[in-house]
Amino acid sequence: MELIGFAFFQRALFSALLAGIACGIVGVWIVTMRISFIGVAISHAAFAGALLGLVLGKSVIFFSFLFSFLACAVLGPLSDKGQLHPDTSIGIIFSSTVGLAFLFMGVLPEGKSQALNLLWGSILTITHQDTILLVITVALLIIVSILFFKELQSVIFNREMAKASGISATIFFYLILFLSGMTISTTLKSVGGLLVFALVINPAAAAYQITYSLKKMYLLSTLFGVLSGWGGLFLAAQFNLPAGASIVIVSTVIFIFSVLFSPKRVNNEN
Repeated sequence: MELIGFAFFQRALFSALLAGIACGIVGVWIVTMRISFIGVAISHAAFAGALLGLVLGKSVIFFSFLFSFLACAVLGPLSDKGQLHPDTSIGIIFSSTVGLAFLFMGVLPEGKSQALNLLWGSILTITHQDTILLVITVALLIIVSILFFKELQSVIFNREMAKASGISATIFFYLILFLSGMTISTTLKSVGGLLVFALVINPAAAAYQITYSLKKMYLLSTLFGVLSGWGGLFLAAQFNLPAGASIVIVSTVIFIFSVLFSPKRVNNEN
């Protein structure tokens, strides 16, 4: 394809690679811990923060980080010690951040196209600074995943057992939440506020259908994330489609095939 020769498309491909790896790693944590709704709330909080940055004329990334981290700081205690059921607390935060997002979008003085880019994603307009942030995020995720593999494995499968074995389960739970917020914030521009969560969940859910091994799940999830990013980019370029939506569609197709040909499904049927 002719587009491969252009610098902006090469940067988009590299960003899709990084976003796929980052979302793939975080997705493994969220899927195995069964905290998908927390991820939804964080992604919409990041989107609301990014829009506030646009309204104030300040750094979109900074406010996206700020809102996602605030959401994590609230969701963590609520899911652990809240008087309400966790789903209720998450629902309140989710609806509040969605309301804030559309409020900020409504009061934008100008530049509505920028808001739409954050809503649907615009990976083809990724800047050098955005790419650097993605590199830092991926590096941090890989380092944490390797250095604390056993601790994370214990926490994501059974937090109570992890506590009983002497692991600081609460600290690692908050670490997972904050790294999830960081990942969603840095990939927001690539895929969009309404779609980024699908790139977190779909590849990991597809990997979960194929293997019981956490190590293999990490590898498959990141592979599926990268394939989703690249496949969506080429699909968008070929048929003049929105890149963010195309990436999510490809990730959904991968998930469907993983379910159809899942060894777990075959074993259950037998």
